[in-house]
Amino acid sequence: MRHFTATELANNTGDVLAAAAQEPVQIQRHGKSRYVLLSVEQFDKLSKSADQRRTVHVDDMALSDAVDLVAALEHSIIHD
Repeated sequence: MRHFTATELANNTGDVLAAAAQEPVQIQRHGKSRYVLLSVEQFDKLSKSADQRRTVHVDDMALSDAVDLVAALEHSIIHD
């Protein structure tokens, strides 16, 4: 992943955007990575991947364990 400073982003926006079109780039402020800039396509791919990780198969679980898991997930979704 390439790194740019916030100043480089301000002064060379086109170059930073061109890099972000190819891969996510980190934006640093005061020597620390603070932000990640990425294309919409990359963001959508990450979002889809995150959604798929929430898919849980309960075929091999005991019914009581599956009910507890669903309740915990519902609580997590409501409070996130």
